Amino acid sequence: MSPWAWTFAAALVLYLATAWWHSRKTLPPGLGVEGPWRESINPQLLLDETFVDADGQRHCRQQIFDEIFRLIGQAETLVVLDIFQFNDPADDCRDCHRRVSVALRDALLARKRQRPEVEMVVITDPINAVYGGRELSHHRQFEAAGIRVATTDLTIGRDPNPSWTALWRLCLRWLPHSHRGGWLPSPLGPGKVTLRSYLTLLNLNANHRKTLVVDEGQHWTALVSSANADDDSSDYRDVALRVSGDAALDLLASEREIATRSGVSIDHAQPTVADTDASGHTPRLRLLSEGAIKRALLAIIDDARAGERLDIEVLYLSHRGVISALARAVARGSDVRVLLDPNHHAFGVSGSGIPNRQAAGDLLAAGIKLRWSDTHGEQAHSKLLLCHAGERPARLLLGSANYTRRSLDDLNFEADLELVANADDPIIAAARDAFERHWHNTAAEHYSIGREAYLDASRCRYWQYRLMEATGWCTF
Repeated sequence: MSPWAWTFAAALVLYLATAWWHSRKTLPPGLGVEGPWRESINPQLLLDETFVDADGQRHCRQQIFDEIFRLIGQAETLVVLDIFQFNDPADDCRDCHRRVSVALRDALLARKRQRPEVEMVVITDPINAVYGGRELSHHRQFEAAGIRVATTDLTIGRDPNPSWTALWRLCLRWLPHSHRGGWLPSPLGPGKVTLRSYLTLLNLNANHRKTLVVDEGQHWTALVSSANADDDSSDYRDVALRVSGDAALDLLASEREIATRSGVSIDHAQPTVADTDASGHTPRLRLLSEGAIKRALLAIIDDARAGERLDIEVLYLSHRGVISALARAVARGSDVRVLLDPNHHAFGVSGSGIPNRQAAGDLLAAGIKLRWSDTHGEQAHSKLLLCHAGERPARLLLGSANYTRRSLDDLNFEADLELVANADDPIIAAARDAFERHWHNTAAEHYSIGREAYLDASRCRYWQYRLMEATGWCTF
């Protein structure tokens, strides 16, 4: 072989080894957490709902960020916020949009002024600064006020798009970049960015968590959500669960590891967690992150029996293992209902319907009941599963994780809570009532539409979806 051939062969081996290793490597501490069962203390289910009334007018009921602002406003010791999208404010907040990014920024700054001794750490994803392509005004304000910002180091995780990211890790991540002097239009909003922003964007990985941990009186309190602090998505349908006690400390320990590995330490010592086993208690809950979410999700589905019902409301459902598990549940006699977003709108841009409209055919072929969220510019952004209606306790799983390869296969950084409680538990009752409202609609509130509305029979787009998810060349 010629020297050029040897060089090419060596480069190819290095490329393939890099792609293989970084898509399978062991995750560091703080990721892939399957927390122990904890006592459920002071839980509250929070809903953001957008609907159309009988006259065709859109309305929003929003609870999540109001509770976030309240929790921040009473903190005396520590605030740790980890949120995927926390953008500079949008120019126009119309209809029932809110300037949640401004309100969240102001809530943090106001509490820091009132209680300078409160330690505050904000963990966020590099997407907000277009991967270093622009400077965010609220980051400057946080740093000036003594609030530390940890931009997540995504290289500590696995690579969802290894065919590209192997090249990026070996050759492109070393390219210089700056938030000044960009010459290309930003792919994610106004302004100009450098080529490196585009090259990094193609890695298609994310810290997708939406969590908050604060001290609240004698307890530690956590909020785990599907909602972003993004003005343009402030009218989305979202869900959150607030809990206190040791489960909040499990989340704090996980967030501490992400912050530290992203260059920001949380100085407040980790509080001691009681060494108690709540696995036999009802209600009980636990923290799940990354691939542990998939294990719990599949366990709930595979455990569903005849006479029990699985209700799912989720932005994306494309994971082949989840679809197969749902089909098996139907075959065992479980009643499975799935309420999907039509994937028509994303970041204000019309979409192709991939992957939900293509995966819907597989769901219907398995006998799964299907309806579509009837969206009008917003997304049905919740990620929720409820197993109930039998004689056993109900199980509720919710948080940031979509039912996709990126969210469930240890690729994105995600956080969910799983709650086990009796059928008459207030949280279970609230989740059940919300799903029934969204599934059936009411005389005054319209949320969903029948399965025929968005079915897509195109085999080309079906195999496009399958190829996109299998290779990682997708944003879902």
